[in-house]
Amino acid sequence: MTKPPLFPPAFPVDEFRSRLAALRTAMAERQVDLLVIDQFEHIQYFGGHRSTAAMYQALLIPLDGEPVAVIRELDAPVFSEMSWLTNCLVIGDHENPIKVVAETILARAHGASAIGIDRDSHFLTLNRARELECLLPQAKFVDFSGVMWEMRQVKSPLELACLKVAAEICDLATAVGLDAALAGVDEREVFAAMAAEALRNGADNAALGVLVSGPRSASLHGVLGHRTLAEGDILHIEMAPQFRAYTSRMMRPKAIGEPTDEQLQAARAMIGIQNEQFHAMRPGAEAKEIDLIVREGLLAAGLRDSYTNVTGYTLGLVSVPRATDFTRVFLAGSNWRLKQNQVFHMYTCAAGMAFSETVVVTPDGGKRLTTMERMLFY
Repeated sequence: MTKPPLFPPAFPVDEFRSRLAALRTAMAERQVDLLVIDQFEHIQYFGGHRSTAAMYQALLIPLDGEPVAVIRELDAPVFSEMSWLTNCLVIGDHENPIKVVAETILARAHGASAIGIDRDSHFLTLNRARELECLLPQAKFVDFSGVMWEMRQVKSPLELACLKVAAEICDLATAVGLDAALAGVDEREVFAAMAAEALRNGADNAALGVLVSGPRSASLHGVLGHRTLAEGDILHIEMAPQFRAYTSRMMRPKAIGEPTDEQLQAARAMIGIQNEQFHAMRPGAEAKEIDLIVREGLLAAGLRDSYTNVTGYTLGLVSVPRATDFTRVFLAGSNWRLKQNQVFHMYTCAAGMAFSETVVVTPDGGKRLTTMERMLFY
């Protein structure tokens, strides 16, 4: 029996304090006195606790002094269990959360301060932003968009350990799914086996991946159906487990029955081209050059007629409503350079098959955290 992953320790308070210190440096550079954090990834990254999306919730970070979390009363036990912070103001379901946030800001003498807000946040809707500005007419609102996304790009050793566990869950669950995928078996039976294995080994999310087969195998974002696997199908599996909200990803195809020579040749070509891409993923490398290895390689090999999607994107801590982090993506026009300990989901697809890995940038090139054999299974 395969051993489950070894879980790393919880994030220590010192790591959260280091994150907070870096955030306050960024605040000072932008002359922000108080920062309103309401994007859930950032709340967890800086505060350590997870929120729910039923009501607006926020974490208020002053340039000096203790942060305060303004959260739904039902989420208070989660805050007490998970957060390293101690200052929490709860909101009853009958209350207006934006009004409570504004009153909290006023009570802490920041009504006329420079207040940073993330205008890219999924939770600070236009109506909520306007209401907050109306309730704080003397405040100066400063756009803090993008800053926290950038801060989270390079992963700490403990973050890498969490991503490694998620990657091991990918390997274990995908192996179970490949074993279960036989002619005459319903897609949902395969997915159920994978989901059970993922949860058994530490996954903490419900939306664990994608599974489509037959004529739909090229639909990488396809919805799980009720199809019975048949000889000649290609089964597409993508596992996307989260461990402590850190997600790793991996895609593998399986031929149901004997694959054709053309399918085997296409799979080998895709894997070889993508391996070249991984090898080039060193600190300082230009993202657009990394991208072109796969983009131009598959086009030159005749495996695709066009290539409009990205060949990779950021991995790390994710939360609702997003399942994917496109803070950094690999496109032909991507003008940024790789940094050591960035982590990406690198993927490619052609001929109804897809291969992908969770890859960390190292001085020796991209290192796969997902370790399953790279092949068209059958």
